[in-house]
Amino acid sequence: MYRTNTCGELRLADAGKKVTLAGWVQKARKLGGMTFIDLRDRYGITQLVTEDDPGVGREWVIQITGEVVERQSKNPKMPTGDIEVKIEKVNVLNKAQTPPFTIEENSDGGEDLRAKYRYLDLRRAPLQRALALRHRLAQEIRTYLDQQGFMEIETPYLIKSTPEGARDFVVPSRMNPGTFYALPQSPQTFKQLLMVAGYDRYFQIVRCFRDEDLRADRQPEFTQIDCEMSFVEQEDVLNTFEGMMRQMFKNALGVEIANPIPRMSWYDAMDKYGSDKPDIRFGMEIHEVSELVKGCGFSVFDGSEYIGAIAATGCAEYTRKQIDELTEWVKRPQVGAKGLVYIKYNSDGSVKSSVDKFYTPEQVKAVAEAAGAKEGDLVLIMCGPKRKTQTQLGVLRIEMGNRLGYRDPSVFAPLWIVDFPLLEWSEEDQRFYAMHHPFTAPKPEHEQWFYSDRKEDLERVCANAYDFVLNGTELGGGSIRIHEAQMQSRMFDVLGISKEDAEYKFGFIINAFKFGAPPHGGLAFGFDRVCALFGGQETIRDYIAFPKNNQGRDVMIDSPSKIDQVQMDELFLASTVKE
Repeated sequence: MYRTNTCGELRLADAGKKVTLAGWVQKARKLGGMTFIDLRDRYGITQLVTEDDPGVGREWVIQITGEVVERQSKNPKMPTGDIEVKIEKVNVLNKAQTPPFTIEENSDGGEDLRAKYRYLDLRRAPLQRALALRHRLAQEIRTYLDQQGFMEIETPYLIKSTPEGARDFVVPSRMNPGTFYALPQSPQTFKQLLMVAGYDRYFQIVRCFRDEDLRADRQPEFTQIDCEMSFVEQEDVLNTFEGMMRQMFKNALGVEIANPIPRMSWYDAMDKYGSDKPDIRFGMEIHEVSELVKGCGFSVFDGSEYIGAIAATGCAEYTRKQIDELTEWVKRPQVGAKGLVYIKYNSDGSVKSSVDKFYTPEQVKAVAEAAGAKEGDLVLIMCGPKRKTQTQLGVLRIEMGNRLGYRDPSVFAPLWIVDFPLLEWSEEDQRFYAMHHPFTAPKPEHEQWFYSDRKEDLERVCANAYDFVLNGTELGGGSIRIHEAQMQSRMFDVLGISKEDAEYKFGFIINAFKFGAPPHGGLAFGFDRVCALFGGQETIRDYIAFPKNNQGRDVMIDSPSKIDQVQMDELFLASTVKE
């Protein structure tokens, strides 16, 4: 037996016991005639003590046998801090090179170095806690969905390419020369086929793949909690998964969240927060002030479709330098604004604006109060096309929320966003695109507009869709699906997908609908994002055992990499990349 106990298990009640421990040497230090060793495994750290020098180094793998004794100098910060093990025997299981960075709570290794030696980084306590949380959440999900009658069913990874949205990752077929599989961006069509097949409650914690540009909360391969239900309306789906999220919060974090979870239309979210995934932990809502500022001689406002404002609490004391910095910040390509107008609503009730010469103090004060400002606040105003300006104000709102400390990761404010537009019009392509995907049904009360040929009517159609938002992050989304062949064909027509194209890409599901498809709907949560937000982090990488970097590379195994010519020939591939 390599060990009788783990390194995080022993307590004062175990004093006097003979134990055998095994793990990695966190550190060894000599004090007087004694040597103290911190022995670590994924369960914790136990201090060892010996009068001899066992000659072990950092990250050596050792086994020790000894007696548990009470520590003279206790460490209340460690669960095992009341005891130590007096070594009687040391067995070196494996020596180790000195690691390239410290295996500590806060490492001295940079992100790239730790990614190269990911197997060492995974020994650190923060990552162990992250993956343990991921495990607990997965167990909570499976337990809850099993109790609700869901079956876990696997769907294929090698499927047909139907690029709608992100690019597919494709896999050449050796047995079918010149043809390719695609890796699924989601199991969307398969879960709908399972509903046609009569499996009325399906789920899967499943890998998905998208070839898209990366950021902190994106990876080329990611995990979804994928679910589908038959004979349901939107309310059934929302209630079912509110229950799941409440159970996850309660059992994994000990946190009670709102019951019921509040709901907000997409239009209200854009008007008030400039985002379809608003962070409602703080106010600072957007207010339209167009009628108050137009027609007063300020040409920038007079020529704008929309003028909106937010009030930053307690920021009236911002200096001109701080406001200039904020103005330059909103001009960055990531925001794309042309400028920023401000009003200082001073603590004495007076107002000062960057456009004072066009407005009286009474007019300026009226604008400030219309923006929800109180004495001591700073009003920030932007203008332009309505949705674009609202989005820019939404980005600015989040930035001010960060600067003012309003986005506490230990506070959770979940929200359902509903009533999305079904379609978005592209001026560049002069065609409609699906806001979600081409299998999303219109709201029943909007079907008359859905079958209209007028662009204005189609733009009024709302989707029978919903997103679950937490703290400014979209954690999941779904919809009630189209289940009738006629409506699905109409959707393809509206999206400009020809009958030939639709038959080639989606013929299997169109045909399936002809054999009695039930009304159905579902949703998918981004499991990696769920884990990160539950862990109080913005990046998902620490919650994935072996993630990719921003270039989509795994620097630990040096992937992607070239394949040899024999493999190329077997797959009937020819490289066009110049060496």
